[in-house]
Amino acid sequence: MKKKLKKFDKYEYYLKSVQSPDEDAAFLETVYTDAYQKKPNILREDFCAAHALSCAWIKRSDQFSAIGVDLDPEPIAYGAKNYVEKLTESQQNRLQILNQDVLDRNLPKADIIAALNFSYFIFKERQTLKDYLKNCHQSLNHQGVIVMDCFGGAGCLEPNEHETEYKDYSYYWDQDTYDPISNESMFYIHFKRKGEARREKVFTYDWRLWSIREIRDLLSEVGFSKSHIYWEGTDDDGDGNGVFSKTEVGEDCESWVAYIVGEK
Repeated sequence: MKKKLKKFDKYEYYLKSVQSPDEDAAFLETVYTDAYQKKPNILREDFCAAHALSCAWIKRSDQFSAIGVDLDPEPIAYGAKNYVEKLTESQQNRLQILNQDVLDRNLPKADIIAALNFSYFIFKERQTLKDYLKNCHQSLNHQGVIVMDCFGGAGCLEPNEHETEYKDYSYYWDQDTYDPISNESMFYIHFKRKGEARREKVFTYDWRLWSIREIRDLLSEVGFSKSHIYWEGTDDDGDGNGVFSKTEVGEDCESWVAYIVGEK
């Protein structure tokens, strides 16, 4: 008799395929410590969705607290049920989740603002992204950093689809379109569990592909004193190895991922 698969949980598969909250939390702490030679305390996770990163952050230290901000109530509710309920009472008391727009003014102060998973690519107009970064600058503490990830490379300048195979399922990252005039693209995430049909367009992203230079220019314009780039290294096969090092010279490759860090 075939083993019956449990109900498909898109957020569970997203976490397994896309996110590494424990590693991301450690990286954020390292970046802040490198900048100011002291430990941070407060993380604000913008576009937090199910806020797995915020939960990982507060588990790192009894001195750490986190604020998650997201407009969509569905992933917030999922995170509350599946992640927050597993935290201790003390940890839950150090977590605040806000169902708000990251463009809202007067969001809570933080030592680190993380805008990860390329979520800020949803801002297609330069002025909108500038307004967001200005708000971030104003809501960071005196010694604070914003951390944003970014991707690019020649492979992103045309439609493509990449499959990653896991033990019992496949994850597909599908760049469906690319407009060289607007630099806008439509992306989809598909999943296929063994023995099942492929689930199409489980997640959809309508983005503008921003460049590192554009973002650094904006960080400078809104008042950040300096910015740094953490570039991903490669393994023996030429693929990304998940190790990010500070650099001012990138590698001309088909596909790259980097972190942009702005210091207040």
